[in-house]
Parts: sequence; structure tokens; C-alpha cells
Amino acid sequence: MTSVTAQSSAAPTPRWKVLLLAPTLTKQCWGFMIGSALFSLGSAPWLGEWMGASNANICYFIGAWFFTYAGMIQLINSGAVSVAVDYAPGRMVRAEWLAASTQSFGTILFNVSTTAALAAHTVASEKHLVWSPDAGGSVAFLISGVMVLVAYSHTAKAWDPGKIGWWSGVINFLGCVAFGVAAVGSYIAPNGNTIDNTLANAGTFIGGLCFLVASLVVLPQWTRSTR
Repeated sequence: MTSVTAQSSAAPTPRWKVLLLAPTLTKQCWGFMIGSALFSLGSAPWLGEWMGASNANICYFIGAWFFTYAGMIQLINSGAVSVAVDYAPGRMVRAEWLAASTQSFGTILFNVSTTAALAAHTVASEKHLVWSPDAGGSVAFLISGVMVLVAYSHTAKAWDPGKIGWWSGVINFLGCVAFGVAAVGSYIAPNGNTIDNTLANAGTFIGGLCFLVASLVVLPQWTRSTR
């Protein structure tokens, strides 16, 4: 009786806290969409050249923080780390949690890379502080993209083009591949130049668009309106 009284007398959570702090799918989608749009903006053909490297790096820097915000929400909502199974060792790490955790780790590496890019002025700093974490983040994204498809196949069919969730996972995976290609193209040569700037920008641009679409199609407001 005492516990019921205490619960009933507790003040309700302010609406602004719920709106700002509650980890929802809507916030996750918008975080990835805004971050993706900024990455695509900074690498867009002709537009990226017009705005210059400094402004493009600012777009990447801000976009990476939206990625991190969305990635943390995704990790929080991914559920338990492991699940009980009827074979040794008795528990198995869930593919959904592994996908969310590796992608969240990748977003943090992108934070390191895009922050360093704002102040890197030597070949060594560009290679070790910009390219290396960028490549690591791309690898983490690629692993997460595979795990998303694995997680989907555990609850539905591996080939399921009639479901929007399947398309979201496939488009997300394509974005991860594009980011990986961009990392290869942006490798820093001994002379301080990237080995293929066109490939780096194209991979970043296509990857950003893929992530934007992958999040848009599962955005709750979008799915309700299309239905």
C-alpha cells in the first residue's frame, strides 16, 4: 500500500523531457537522415568543390555528431546483449545488438576523424588521425550492415522484397559498402594527397543518400502516410 501511494504521488515526467530524452525510432531516423544529408552535401558533385574543403569538413563534422546521436538511440533500443539458446555455451550474442553496437562504435570513430580533419595540417596527422579512424568507422559500418541483414533473417525471410524493413536493411548495407569504397579512395598517399578523390567523394555521396533513404522508409510518420 505504501508503494502504491508513493507511485501515485510521484510527479509525472515533464513532456519536454519525454520529447528530448526518450530514445524513439523517430529520433533515430531523423538523426541518421540529417547526418546523411550533411555527408552527401559535403561530397556532392560540383557543390562540394564550390563550397571548398573547409566547409565540406564542417558538414562532415556536424553530420558525424548526428550519426552518433542516432547510433546511441539505436543501441539503447536494440535490447538485450545476448539470448539463451539450447546449445553450448548456452547464450548467444544477438545480431541486432551486435549491429547496433558496431555501428555506434563506427560513428564515434567518424567523430574522431571529422574533428581531426578540421585541424590536420600534416601528412602524418591526416593519415593517422583522419584516415585511420575514418577507415575503422567504415569497417564498423560494413560489419553492422551485414549484422542488420542477419538479424532480419532471424525474424523473417532473408529474401523479402515485399517488406519495407528488408529494403531498409539492404539499402543500409549498400550505403555501408559505399562508405567503405570512399575510405579506400581517401587513403593518404606519401605526398599528402588522396589516391582517388573522385572515388572518395562519390562513395561518401552515394553512401549518405543510401543511409538517408534507409532511415526515411522506416520513419514512423513516413510509413503511416504511405499506408
